Amino acid sequence: MTHKELAEFDGRNGKAAYVAVEGIIYDVSASPRWKEGAHEGTHQAGTDLTNALSTAPHTKTVLESFPVVGQLEKEVKKSLEIAGIPLVSIIIMAFVFLLMIATCML
Repeated sequence: MTHKELAEFDGRNGKAAYVAVEGIIYDVSASPRWKEGAHEGTHQAGTDLTNALSTAPHTKTVLESFPVVGQLEKEVKKSLEIAGIPLVSIIIMAFVFLLMIATCML
C-alpha cells in the first residue's frame, strides 16, 4: 500500500483506521483509543507513525495486537540527479563555465 492509499484509511466518517509502523500496516479501527481515527488527540490514522512511536508511552508490541492488513511501500524520492549531483547544480555550473569561456574570448 502506498502512503497515498494509507491516507484514505483515516478512521473518519466510518472509514477503517489504519496506521503504519516500520512498514507494517495495522487496523486499529476496533480500538476505543482510535475513535474517529484520532489517538489521544495527538496522532491521526492513515499515517506512518514510525517516528512518533519513539516518543510514545508504549512500545510497538501494543500495535502488534491489532490485525496486520498490509505493508507500506517505501517512498522513492524522485529527483533529477546525474552522478549524485542535482540537475540544477549542473545547469548552474555549465552556465558559469560558459560565462568564463565567453569572458576569455573578449
